[in-house]
Amino acid sequence: MINRRTFSKAVGLGMGAAAVPTGAVAADRSGRPAAPAEVPVLTEVPTPTEVPAPARTFGRLKQVRAGVLDIGYAEAGPAHGPVAVCLHGWPYDIHSYVDVAPLLAEAGYRVIVPYLRGHGTTTFRSPTEVRNAQQSAVALDVVALLDALGIRRAVLAGFDWGSRTADIVAALWPERVRALVSVSGYLVTDVRAQQNPLPPKAEHTWWYQYYFATDRGRRALENPQYRRELARAVWAEASPTWAFDDATFERTAAAFDNPDYAAIVTHNYRWRLGLAAGEPRYDRYEQRLADRPTIGVPTITLDPGLDPFLASTDGLGYRKFFTGAYEHRVLDGVGHNAPQEAPAAFARAVLDADRL
Repeated sequence: MINRRTFSKAVGLGMGAAAVPTGAVAADRSGRPAAPAEVPVLTEVPTPTEVPAPARTFGRLKQVRAGVLDIGYAEAGPAHGPVAVCLHGWPYDIHSYVDVAPLLAEAGYRVIVPYLRGHGTTTFRSPTEVRNAQQSAVALDVVALLDALGIRRAVLAGFDWGSRTADIVAALWPERVRALVSVSGYLVTDVRAQQNPLPPKAEHTWWYQYYFATDRGRRALENPQYRRELARAVWAEASPTWAFDDATFERTAAAFDNPDYAAIVTHNYRWRLGLAAGEPRYDRYEQRLADRPTIGVPTITLDPGLDPFLASTDGLGYRKFFTGAYEHRVLDGVGHNAPQEAPAAFARAVLDADRL
């Protein structure tokens, strides 16, 4: 358990790190956005000695029937505190937040960390349910989870698939969202734009998407050894300075043994590239997302300085999509798995977003 002294050191104002504003103040609660040139950028430099010792486990997980799924999730903090839902990406799992959750719990938050569909103990309630991972389906899983747990509003925080999912819930169901923390900013998929090539160097970074577009890639994900080796290769490339050990990786890799893992991962990437169909029941949501809806809830965006998937870390490319109170921060020296690499900075962003 993290005590109050440790917590205040880890997520206290400034975090014992350099927080250097390089722009003007954020947009206000009325929703008036700052001009793109005035984006506030804070550079967060997490100090290793101030990050709490790793919490090696979440303890006993919980299960709840929510929509088409039986969702497995970790929970921490007081049952009646304000709620923060933390959403993982691929190839990761709930343990990306194993050090964030106790910090937020110590601050009085009820922290919910669910396995996304196809991961860990989250399973489909029906064997005949389509193993669909299009973006609106995954976002509706979060809405169903909130309903099942009797949660009216929550702070949503995520990275990778989790950022996309949180962005969509905030855009389409803003009444359910207190505030948003989104690593890499606005990640709503524009399937039409995905048909256009990127510069070759950028395409190389996304190699696994094209691998999963083939049956060869799908079979690799179905192979227990190869799916682990593949995920570990992505971890190393996406987080070049993160010195994770074997136990840390294997703790997460166990989540890939879900029977629907290969089907969900391949459908997600194939759907994004326009190579796999979605389901008609989600068409109305995808049509709204195709119009690139803005997000008006209070938001902090985080760009990891060493994330190879980012063209830049200034946030200007997606600033126009956030119309409410807003800040942008850069996590220096941090790779793609921001919450696990910089838990104190991530927890600080959640607390600050809820106070914008």
